[in-house]
Amino acid sequence: MHSTDVGDYFPEDYEGGPEFEEGMLGSQAKTGGGGTNDVATPGMEDFGKGGYVIGGLEDTNIPEGFEFVPSSVPDGTVKFTVAGSSKGGSHSHVVSPFCMGFEDFYAGFTPSSHPSLQVHPTSGRMDRRGGEDSVFTIKCQPNGQAGTFKGQLVVFLPDEGDKLTYDIEAEAY
Repeated sequence: MHSTDVGDYFPEDYEGGPEFEEGMLGSQAKTGGGGTNDVATPGMEDFGKGGYVIGGLEDTNIPEGFEFVPSSVPDGTVKFTVAGSSKGGSHSHVVSPFCMGFEDFYAGFTPSSHPSLQVHPTSGRMDRRGGEDSVFTIKCQPNGQAGTFKGQLVVFLPDEGDKLTYDIEAEAY
């Protein structure tokens, strides 16, 4: 009767198997990586040094000649006070994301707005619905003037063609 064991399919002179100790120093040790801190895999040299964001909008991405046109009905009113004799003041206006996906935006004041009003950021990416709020810092620099400075802030979403309009009133005393 014959044996039922699985046969040895390697030739008798085969000695190519790994030794018991091989691989104990990690997968990079054999290629000269030296273990845990040195990288020998091509393309991984800068892996732990931080990263950079690809995409999104920057201040320079607002198209030349783009005008911020307000909606016929504003989405809200923002009022704050600043000292007219100081360097001015600012107000943080929070906008909750309302789109299903991440949306690029442009933010700026209408041409009829008072020139002492500024907004930052002027462009960026708004999170999707339920995500992190977008915070717009509205600054007013009255340069020694007193009174009420009015403007309309427009947040435009170019991919959707949608916009938000806020009436801004900065009272300088």
